[in-house]
Amino acid sequence: MKLYIVFLLFPILVHGQSNINFESSTEFPYGRLNPEAPKEVADYAPMIGTCDCISTKRNADQTWGESQKMTWTFKYILNGTAVQDESFKEDGSHSGSIRQFVADSSRWYVHWYSNKTPSTKLPSWEGNKRGDSIVLYKEQKAPNGSDGFLRLTFKNITPKSFNWVGEWVNTSETIVFPTWKIDCIKQNPASDKERILQNITAFSVAYMRGDAKAIAEFYSEDGKIFPANSDIISGREAIEKRWVMPEGVKGIYHKVTPSEITIIENYAYDYGYYEGKTLSKEKEELSFKGKYVIVWKKTDDEWKIYLDIWNRL
Repeated sequence: MKLYIVFLLFPILVHGQSNINFESSTEFPYGRLNPEAPKEVADYAPMIGTCDCISTKRNADQTWGESQKMTWTFKYILNGTAVQDESFKEDGSHSGSIRQFVADSSRWYVHWYSNKTPSTKLPSWEGNKRGDSIVLYKEQKAPNGSDGFLRLTFKNITPKSFNWVGEWVNTSETIVFPTWKIDCIKQNPASDKERILQNITAFSVAYMRGDAKAIAEFYSEDGKIFPANSDIISGREAIEKRWVMPEGVKGIYHKVTPSEITIIENYAYDYGYYEGKTLSKEKEELSFKGKYVIVWKKTDDEWKIYLDIWNRL
């Protein structure tokens, strides 16, 4: 594979950009994902924003209590390398969490706080993404003394809504007892254009990590790419193979300047210019620039790359 063909298209991705501000601002009220963060930080990307939710907890007599309204807001913190969430309920209880992915242990660590139960030591959960869900655990004995965990699961996650459930499970997870459930709908779901831009950012994170499998997931099942001096490559499996970086090659700079993103019902087109640099396995900097066109397709309410063509200037 020629080095230049592994550089696509996506907006402003610069290796070593810790001096760029990814915190909340007027333009980005919930902050932005830092491309230098662990790629798993993007697990929470669909939930970023403010949601209207219905919260229901189980009573002491094991019946379900009366549901109450709450808002739940997620935003990027620590210059876009972690996530903070805060909830506000009708009964006046407020709570929140700091969510950090620790690459050394390959796990999420979540520290929870509340105005109702202030503590000198914050309760914490840990876990990972499992399929399309995020699953977190904290050791907790059952009332009868049996060993087990409090298991928290975010599921059915989309840019418009998600569900959350808290459960007690035994150590083998063969016994599951739900204790709390929350159903959320995004207040102002991202526009189609914003969702495409979010995909672009997440794609860039996967690209800079050299994660060919994650990159392929941004394409539709029938997606096609048109590399220079090559036949058309069709389908996710073939696209994934094409996106495997040559051994020893690393991207050190990548910037895209879109000229236009236009939505036409369930399709969109995006075109513009790209430029960047790579570091070869011989430690030589190689510059490139070019132009690109992408056709996006909405499939099951998700924007996927359908056609992807680029060439050098």
